[in-house]
Amino acid sequence: MNCVLELKNIGFTYGKGTPFEKRAVDDVSLRIKQGEFIGVIGHTGSGKSTLMQMLNGLMRPTDGQVLLDGRDIWTEPKKIRGVRFRVGLVFQYPEYQLFEETVYKDIAFGPQNKGLDEAAVDKAVRAAADFTGLKPALLNKSPFDLSGGEKRRAAIAGVIAMNPEVLVLDEPTAGLDPMGREVLLSQIVRYHKERHNTVLLVTHSMEDVARVADRILVMNKGRLAMLAPVREVFRRGDELEKLGLRVPQITRIMQELRRRGFDVPEGVLTVDEAFDALLPLLKKEGKLW
Repeated sequence: MNCVLELKNIGFTYGKGTPFEKRAVDDVSLRIKQGEFIGVIGHTGSGKSTLMQMLNGLMRPTDGQVLLDGRDIWTEPKKIRGVRFRVGLVFQYPEYQLFEETVYKDIAFGPQNKGLDEAAVDKAVRAAADFTGLKPALLNKSPFDLSGGEKRRAAIAGVIAMNPEVLVLDEPTAGLDPMGREVLLSQIVRYHKERHNTVLLVTHSMEDVARVADRILVMNKGRLAMLAPVREVFRRGDELEKLGLRVPQITRIMQELRRRGFDVPEGVLTVDEAFDALLPLLKKEGKLW
């Protein structure tokens, strides 16, 4: 796979040169391949959101470079708008950004500004609505008449409709009930599998990132603490705890079973994996009911 995004020693300082100067991101270098699903984790204030906003030029690094397909996105500042079509960013609580008369017009705003003709815009709107689980009947409604979960999906559809090469989602399931979180996450996974675009998902849910990510990017105090495959990161549970993070709950349970002498594998990350590992033991012990 080709490298789609590369960060070279990027940093960002808020209030530079003032008494309120704060280093939010410090000397981060990494490479992200085309088609990867990257989970982004870190405690509050670790620099996750600042880092994500530099990926599409919403914020300009105070030092270092952000390369998109090998080209510095700030080489021509007047063309930074084009970068934002290619790297789509969904903020936390994106429903607060809805503003048009209808859901359809809101989703269409990006593709129209991208210069697509009417037929292409319509196709993009309907495909994005389908990806995010919005029923066609909702497209002609005011976005402010939707439920909280529907608003969230409409806002995400507005970014997906531009078909960005890289989709960055900053805690998209925050504030949703368990069912809403599950539905939205499954739709993001479906989008990734069908479009094969690169996805970066910022989340506080270790369970979610364990299920969907290829690699995990861990931020701590503005610096890159880890960037590795999911199982490798969660094997370093002690290190994560020192950073104020944790392994998935089911992983912790399986680790405890190992400590108590049960023959269960290391690195179990999901409930399905735990079920598959425990079923033979239950059958062997005759405790399957």
